[in-house]
Amino acid sequence: MSEQYPGGFITKSPPTPDGSTAPGLWSLSQQAAYKKQGLWPTSPGAPTIGTASAATSTSASVAFTAPADTGSSAITSYTATSSPGGFTATGASSPLTVSGLTAGTAYTFTVTATNGAGTGPSSSASNSVTPPVQGQQAYTSAGTYSWVAPAGVTSVSVLCVGAGGGGGGRNGGGAGGGAGGGNLRYVNNISTTPGNSYTVVVGSGGTGGSIGAGSAGGGSYFSTTGTVFAKGGGGGGNPSGGLGPAATGTDVGTGGNGGAQSYGDAAGGGSGGGAGGYSGNGGDGANFGVTPGNAGAGGGGGSGAGYRPPSGYSPTIGAGGGGGVGLLGAGSNGAAGVSYGGGGGGSGGSSGGSSGNNANGGSGGAYGGGGGGASESYTGGTGGVGAVRIIWPGTTRSYPATNTGNL
Repeated sequence: MSEQYPGGFITKSPPTPDGSTAPGLWSLSQQAAYKKQGLWPTSPGAPTIGTASAATSTSASVAFTAPADTGSSAITSYTATSSPGGFTATGASSPLTVSGLTAGTAYTFTVTATNGAGTGPSSSASNSVTPPVQGQQAYTSAGTYSWVAPAGVTSVSVLCVGAGGGGGGRNGGGAGGGAGGGNLRYVNNISTTPGNSYTVVVGSGGTGGSIGAGSAGGGSYFSTTGTVFAKGGGGGGNPSGGLGPAATGTDVGTGGNGGAQSYGDAAGGGSGGGAGGYSGNGGDGANFGVTPGNAGAGGGGGSGAGYRPPSGYSPTIGAGGGGGVGLLGAGSNGAAGVSYGGGGGGSGGSSGGSSGNNANGGSGGAYGGGGGGASESYTGGTGGVGAVRIIWPGTTRSYPATNTGNL
């Protein structure tokens, strides 16, 4: 549009009613006369602001309604502007997504409309929006902890993996069975209060038996108004005593159970079960056989497998431990272990169980793999430690696979 000068005159004018262009300067009264006839270019009116809402931790969606007065020509674009920061987004329609915001900072937004004559006045300010703070905290060593909800964190998603049981040892002329893997459980969008403290417990791996059954793995949990609890795996048994005790306790949430325990036999121990997965159970343990055997693959870590040397050879190799499961969300399933090797790692970047060491059972992999059973008079493998991982905000980050990586 033409440029306004002191005294109410402009340097250029629109066409006159007969189509010609009037020379010279136009007074304000002349401008008013042409505006009244609809011949003067005018910008749009102010849009009506709608609801603004956080889209991510660094962006917000701003809704609005087009102005009733579109000016002298069609509206070509709209622009939303944040306060503070002056971050903008331009587009042809509602809503507009404004990026570049800082998590934890409160913002309001205004919207303007533009046509061929220029940009009109701003809308009123929107409601206040605070993009959520994103983060995570993982606890991967056995123990009891206190997690304090950071400022601005009002919801979390929590993953818990129980510890694997300890493998069994030889008793009464036979070898120990492999232990069970720990369960995996998750609950999304749990309400939290900033500044409040919440108890976190990470289960310790079961101890391998030297003569007799190994001990069960410890459960892992996150406690708030509701509790997320993942059971530990049962301890490995022995031929005389059968399987070790199964883990006990509340088991809340979605996810897979740990792989089953194995019995072992008179010559060699059974392999450990894998940890539970995000959408399925861990691989089951397997008993020793005269030829190398495969244990089960699983949604979590695949378990190790057993091997008993042919007749006439001393059984000097312990069974493999089960594979663990990762904490960063769903990935590929764990592979089955072969021969006396450890189980394959489970989904989300976990580690596989170790092989039997001489006649000892192999240790279970982190997190939650069951320990392998021992042969001869050696010791069963230790179960893999449990884990707890907390991610926030729970409204936009959820297991098994929605923004679950480290941010």
